[in-house]
Amino acid sequence: MNVYSSEKIRNVVLLGHGSCGKTTLVEAMAYTTGITKRQGKVEEGNTISDYDKEEQKRLFSINTTVVPVIYEDTKINFLDTPGYFDFVGEVEQAVAAADAAIIVVSAKAGVEVGTLKAWDLCEKHNLPRIFFVTDMDDDNASYREVVEKLTELYGKKIAPFHIPIRENEKFVGFVNVVKMAGRRFTNGSNYVECEIPDYCQENLSKFRETLLEAVAETSEEMMDKYFSGEEFTQEEISTALRNNVIDGSVVPVMVGSGVNAQGTIMLLQAIVKYFPEPCKLKIAGKNVKTGDVFEGNYDESKPFSARVFKTIADPFIGKFSLLKVTSGVLKADTLLYNADKDAEEKVGKIYVLRGKEQIEVSELHAGDIGALAKLTSTVTGDTLSTKANPVVYDRIQVSVPYTCLRYKAKNKGDEDKISQALAKIMDEDLTVKAVNDSENRQTLLYGIGDQQLDVVVSKLATKYKVEIEVMKPRVPFRETIRKKVRVQGKHKKQSGGHGQYGDVHIEFEPSGDLEKPYVFEEKIFGGAVPKNYFPAVEKGIAECCQKGPLAGYPVVGVKATLVDGSYHPVDSSEMAFKLATYLAFKQGFMQASPVLLEPIVSLKVVVPEKFTGDVMGDLNKRRGRVLGMNPLPGGKQEIVADVPQSELYGYSTDLRSMTGGIGEFSYEFARYEQAPADVQQKVIEENAKEQEE
Repeated sequence: MNVYSSEKIRNVVLLGHGSCGKTTLVEAMAYTTGITKRQGKVEEGNTISDYDKEEQKRLFSINTTVVPVIYEDTKINFLDTPGYFDFVGEVEQAVAAADAAIIVVSAKAGVEVGTLKAWDLCEKHNLPRIFFVTDMDDDNASYREVVEKLTELYGKKIAPFHIPIRENEKFVGFVNVVKMAGRRFTNGSNYVECEIPDYCQENLSKFRETLLEAVAETSEEMMDKYFSGEEFTQEEISTALRNNVIDGSVVPVMVGSGVNAQGTIMLLQAIVKYFPEPCKLKIAGKNVKTGDVFEGNYDESKPFSARVFKTIADPFIGKFSLLKVTSGVLKADTLLYNADKDAEEKVGKIYVLRGKEQIEVSELHAGDIGALAKLTSTVTGDTLSTKANPVVYDRIQVSVPYTCLRYKAKNKGDEDKISQALAKIMDEDLTVKAVNDSENRQTLLYGIGDQQLDVVVSKLATKYKVEIEVMKPRVPFRETIRKKVRVQGKHKKQSGGHGQYGDVHIEFEPSGDLEKPYVFEEKIFGGAVPKNYFPAVEKGIAECCQKGPLAGYPVVGVKATLVDGSYHPVDSSEMAFKLATYLAFKQGFMQASPVLLEPIVSLKVVVPEKFTGDVMGDLNKRRGRVLGMNPLPGGKQEIVADVPQSELYGYSTDLRSMTGGIGEFSYEFARYEQAPADVQQKVIEENAKEQEE
């Protein structure tokens, strides 16, 4: 592959709802530009993007894939992202490397939740965007409905560039609203000029008016010209549109069919014409040596720097770090510096990835996307630069995972293999987390949703040949006491030779501090228990607090005071006093009105206003207390509630089905509260049953 300079590069992310046709569109563009001789199909599992076994099995994208295509003399790096919300981390990583976006909308499905989320993501990252309405070959396709819905949502920003031409129920061409000319497809995306059909005239005048209004909004001069009834020249329209697509104030709507590769040439032309070249954009990091701001700005003349936006860790093709060059030029066989890790990395060959195909290149210029193999210290989000000019850019922000499952190895002895495999999966996807919760004797797997966790379990089995069982996580309950008691614990054992003797009298009461497991004091008079045995008594209490007598959960908020006891000059030992303390603790705890405390989390749910009633009703069923609502931009509401953690199992799936996939939630631990009697009873029974098993 040739080397391209910054002004001849475009980095474009494809966004949209799951199964709206993103991968098919990329495939069509690869076919149109001659990369493939035959257009692959998602259902046949032979597309460039979906090369992973899991993707071929499930027939949807799970990973972001880079597919560079060359159109005329410009290299367009397409980042094909998953549409299903569980894989949002992949999308966020791709958006961090993109300079513009194509939001794909299926003309038969219309504007979906994924379309709205794609728009919000572009707004957050200030990405210029174009809507591409695909599936026009379908009998139920309605371009007009899509444009009307987009206009209703986003107002005068929406500028329809095309109107479809249909004959005998077939999509045969389109009207170019910008040039006021008809186009009829010959084969694939190629077309010839044609007359504009009469039945298009009504929509044409309406869409032309919308387009001219969008152009008029671009400056006062244009506005005056528009109101005085003067015609805009083609040149004025083009210049105004380019400037305003780049700053996001105009969003073109284009039309085509991914399956039949129709409309792809116009889309490629629009990408080159309306999307920005990297060298016109800004990016700044920090020089860690001097502390100064380093403005990389995709400038080839500056020292080299690049940000790693994705890692591929595949047992078959090895580890690749995908990076975007943010300044300078990357050459093969050089020594780079990772300032985040304070480590040097030796670069051998430089690759451009197209799906799973690795194409070797001699160098990469600022603004381009490529891959390096087998970097030892570098992970996603790290910056690579030179040691003379060590730079760090901001790390990539990804969504926090809140859905979790407990897991264990199916086969004994696989634990190490599982943790190594999970480490590789976590390198690839920053929204997967494996946590060892030693306090509750469980290992937890966190993700964005159940579908993602299902894919992780499947990947472990197919790619890494290890199997795990997943189950509901143990909620981290706590045990405490409610009243004061005094008990005796006596450990006495006589066998040949030395015996064992320890005797303690301990008062147990609530300490009032649920942050600490226990408070230990001693009030011994007259040496009933020698001082050198106090540490053994305290150690006994500390060990008992790790696993309470009620249901095996950690104990908090207990005050234990050693008030009396007795000892034997020969038979007493530290161990004997520890064992005596065990007996006292167990007996005293169960007499002092023991209760279970449950963790309460502070939950925030963001939903459009129309769903607030359903969400609040559901939270009440989960024993939640709604504390308030905060209005957010875009007609959304943030509901704040305190909810027991045990009631949030499966919440991600329930919230999605309640809100059609648009609701989002986050939570953090707030405090512990006494659990209701029925909940306590259930938990105690479940744990007793687990102990038996």
